[in-house]
Amino acid sequence: MAGEKNHVYSTIAQAVIDHGVHTMFGLMGDANLFMVDDYVRACKGTFVPVAHEGSAVLMALSYSKFAQTVGVATVTHGPGFTNCITALTEGVRGHTSMVLLCGDTPVLTPQNLQNIDQRELAKAAGAGFEQMRAPETATQDIANAFYRAQIENRPIVLNMPADFMWEEVEHRKIVYPVFNSPAIVPEGRDFEEAIGMIASAKRPVILAGGGAIGAEKHLIRLADRLEAPLATTLKAKAMFNSHPFNMDIFGTLSTAAAYDAIAKSDCLVAFGASLHHFTTDHGALLKDKRVVQVNNNLADIARNYHPDAGLLGDAGLTADNIVHWLDEAEIPPSGFTHELDSEILKVHPPAAKKSAGNGAISFVYALERLEQALPKDRILTTDGGRFMTEVWCRISAPDAQSFIATTNFGSIGIGLQHAIGAGFAKPERPVVLFTGDGGFMMGGINEFNTAVRLNQDLIAIVCNDSAYGAEHIQFVDRNMNPGLAQFQWPSFADVATALGGQGLVVESEDQLESAIEAIEKRDRPLLIELKLDPDDVPRMRT
Repeated sequence: MAGEKNHVYSTIAQAVIDHGVHTMFGLMGDANLFMVDDYVRACKGTFVPVAHEGSAVLMALSYSKFAQTVGVATVTHGPGFTNCITALTEGVRGHTSMVLLCGDTPVLTPQNLQNIDQRELAKAAGAGFEQMRAPETATQDIANAFYRAQIENRPIVLNMPADFMWEEVEHRKIVYPVFNSPAIVPEGRDFEEAIGMIASAKRPVILAGGGAIGAEKHLIRLADRLEAPLATTLKAKAMFNSHPFNMDIFGTLSTAAAYDAIAKSDCLVAFGASLHHFTTDHGALLKDKRVVQVNNNLADIARNYHPDAGLLGDAGLTADNIVHWLDEAEIPPSGFTHELDSEILKVHPPAAKKSAGNGAISFVYALERLEQALPKDRILTTDGGRFMTEVWCRISAPDAQSFIATTNFGSIGIGLQHAIGAGFAKPERPVVLFTGDGGFMMGGINEFNTAVRLNQDLIAIVCNDSAYGAEHIQFVDRNMNPGLAQFQWPSFADVATALGGQGLVVESEDQLESAIEAIEKRDRPLLIELKLDPDDVPRMRT
């Protein structure tokens, strides 16, 4: 009713609902507990309680990607916020829209033990910052945070002083419309030069990055017109699964056949890709070829590599426009795909053995069997670590929208949280996580029980070589003792069972087959612990 007063904590909860967000991730503390309680009890929202504050942010980031909405998390002040910095940085570098409702110590008690300059911390992570200015401006400040998250494509921290919460204000629904600019179709001299490069190419390749997801049919149309093979960056993995000349991931993760085809090409047309050094193999794959880079953000063009032509434009519309002018000029197709064997372009070498000996399974063999056995409609999530390059090469996802790699900040220990967030966004689909032992010990154990409590359809594969693998490799390469990088972890399978899930150890072929049977019969979160020999795991493809 008009003129009715509400406590600020209540109007914050209602403002989140006003923005169409009915799932919030978080951990309660002094500054946000009443808001969370009102969000659940009065607003009928779903609150996902986590074990660690950073996990709330990570889950909200993944939820944002898979639900195609602004993710929302909430934490309290001081240590509650400092625990979020790695997660916020991951979100900033992943260009993910989310709002963190962050409590702050009371304005009138700056001597509070948990007082810290939260604006400066948010800035250090690269996140945006909105200060709740007064109790009366609460809904406006929240609307500003949501608006900025959408147009800036990064996390926005909304700072909420604890002493505002019990003030009474009139609730005003404020939701700012997001004005999406019309899609851009490049024209002018730069576009004409790009068309000339593409038209004259004898062996063109089409590359799609994360910024081109959603433009699949347009890029395929261009590739077919040019008779050019297609490839993706890691972030766009699985975008062209059904195309016969899909080379899968471009760069250091390419197959030998795809790498050879890319090296022979004379023109690369990249859509929504930043062309960083993993994609280009430190520049080797761009040698002796013309590069056309298309991106809808001018700042991303030439950020990692200076192309021969840079076009500011929408991926799909630009691809269609290129096809139009190729047709107008009656440019014949290149014929490059006729030189290629589509059967081997994305096939990696099979496992040479099934067992690594010493109570360990062959990692490549295990991945091959899991690829066959895992649910086909899976969402695939991966943690950081040396195991992941083989996972990215050998474990498929149904499409680019069903895959997330937590690689934006190079952190380990953040994969399980993303898996849980994805599960909330798509509860009808199973979520598969691949993580390493170090990453699971760092950030997985404390949230596996969250998946159990919330009855998620989660299959977590822990690749356990009892070591920090990247560091183990560096010691061995320098003929040094790798002992400091090796650990005697507890049994992750036993821990998973103790936390309420089902845990299975895989040290042999027979145990792997038993684990595969458990995948089919699962009725709770399942953890499969692959016991690996650190000296038998393939090296990272960097």
